[in-house]
Amino acid sequence: MLIQNAVVIWVGAPAFGDPIDDVLAFHAEHRVAVSIAVGLETLNLPLLLGFVTGLHGLVGRRGGAGADSSRLAVAAAATLSAAYALYAVLWIGVVLSAADLTEPSPAFELTWQLHAAAFALTLPALGATFIGAALAASASALTPPWQRLLGLVGGGLLIAAGAAAVAIADGSPLLFVGMPGVAAWLVWLFAIGVRLVRARTGDRLENAST
Repeated sequence: MLIQNAVVIWVGAPAFGDPIDDVLAFHAEHRVAVSIAVGLETLNLPLLLGFVTGLHGLVGRRGGAGADSSRLAVAAAATLSAAYALYAVLWIGVVLSAADLTEPSPAFELTWQLHAAAFALTLPALGATFIGAALAASASALTPPWQRLLGLVGGGLLIAAGAAAVAIADGSPLLFVGMPGVAAWLVWLFAIGVRLVRARTGDRLENAST
C-alpha cells in the first residue's frame, strides 16, 4: 500500500475534487504509473485476506478469545477486497478511455466519480477490518492495549469518512477525515508484525533449548 501510494503521489495524481480536465490530462500522460498502481492492488488483496485468515486461525489456537472479532475482520476484509477490486476496475476504465479523448466526455467524468465513490466505500470496510482485527488481537493477548485503542480510533475515523461517500464522489475534502485512519492501520500492521515475529522467534529459541 505504501509503494502504491508513493507511485501515484510521486507523479502528481489528481485529487477527486480536481478539475476534470486535469484528471484527463494526468491519465493520458501517466498510463504506466497508473498501471503500476493497479498492478500493486493485485498484491494487496491476497496479502490482506491471508493476514486476516491467519489471524483468525491464530486466535482459535490461543483459546478462541476474540473469535467473534476475528470473524468480523475476515468478513470485512472480504468486503474490502470486493470494493478495492471495483475501485481498480473503474480506474482502469478511466486510464483506458483517457487515451482516446481530447476533452472530457460525460462518460469519462462519470467513470471518475464512480472510481471516487468506490474508494469512499473502501474506507468503512477497512475501518471494520481494522476494528475487528485489533479487538481480536488484543483479546488473544497478541498486542498491548494501546494497539486496541489505535484500532478503535483509526477504524472509527475510516467508518466516519465512508459515511460521506456521496460527498467524496463529488470531490469533497471529507475524504481526508479517513486518512489518519489509513495511517493508523499501517502503523498497527507494522507493530503487530514486529510483535508476532518476536514471539515466533522466542518460541523457536525456547523449543531449541528444551
